[in-house]
Amino acid sequence: MNESTERGFSRREFLAGTSMLGAATLLGLPRTAAAEPFLEITKIRLVHAPAICFAPQYLAEELLRLEGFTEVEYIKESKNAVAAIAERRADFSMDATPAYLPSVDIGKPVVVLAGIHAGCYELFGHEEVRAIRDLKGKRVAISVLGAIEHILMSSIVAYVGIDPKQIDWVQAGSNPDAMRLFEEHKTDAFLGFPPQPQELRAKKIGRVILNMTQDKPWSQYFCCSLGGNREFIAKYPVATKRAVRAYLKAADICAQEPERVAQFLVTRGYEPRYEIGLEVLKTIPYNRWRYADPEDTLRFHALRLQEVGIIKSTPQKIIAQGTDWRFLNELKKELKA
Repeated sequence: MNESTERGFSRREFLAGTSMLGAATLLGLPRTAAAEPFLEITKIRLVHAPAICFAPQYLAEELLRLEGFTEVEYIKESKNAVAAIAERRADFSMDATPAYLPSVDIGKPVVVLAGIHAGCYELFGHEEVRAIRDLKGKRVAISVLGAIEHILMSSIVAYVGIDPKQIDWVQAGSNPDAMRLFEEHKTDAFLGFPPQPQELRAKKIGRVILNMTQDKPWSQYFCCSLGGNREFIAKYPVATKRAVRAYLKAADICAQEPERVAQFLVTRGYEPRYEIGLEVLKTIPYNRWRYADPEDTLRFHALRLQEVGIIKSTPQKIIAQGTDWRFLNELKKELKA
């Protein structure tokens, strides 16, 4: 064994991504055990979406290679990661937990495998909006009906007794355009994900009505979860377990080494502003997967969305048809969660 291997790889080498093994060694992560079952497939496809809170998804590339995957591909998907999974354009992706429910409701081959973290979304309002209840009859900026911000906002307002039909949904065509409409005071409220809340605060535009990292009951549930294609999971269970393990380890790294991961995001071009990346990583509880039950999150949102008619299935049916906790439960024991 040479000297560089004995002492671990340098920070510079890790940040440059020149050694997958160096990253794992430096962070104290074990390599995949040689005695584990044969990996059925060595190519895996993830989603590249514009969200800093997806840091575990980008960091997972390093760990997936340690798990034996020789080809890790990121599919660009700016609107709907769950659709990419359902249409077999991607094998796995993180997404906001409520985003999975409409697809599961209509029988799409999408399965939720694990909760990853809580928090990240923040609801902003202008002067006339001081609480969620004030949204009744107000203009809320979204990209399109059925997009994650529309689904999540529907669950949020339903919780306080507002029918989503009582909201004036302003469809901007894209999430960045929805934020722009809010900035121009053409809408009354906007639900953003990192780095959008950080940018709005820096510009001193609007006020925070809801912070899902801090405000109950939303802070008690998983914001983003890991989902996969049902056919991939059934055909490649060993690959699925290794993929889930890579995500969970990546989430742990985000929790334990936020400064290093923030620089990693900058180096790889996922977020050019180190300070914003670091703020997000330090704020979001990435270790939530270790102790919270993701089924509670699905039940909470499924009940809200069923009440307002966005989905027809009961929470029990959603959980029965659209989840598979086998891998998570095994890995919690293996990783001593």
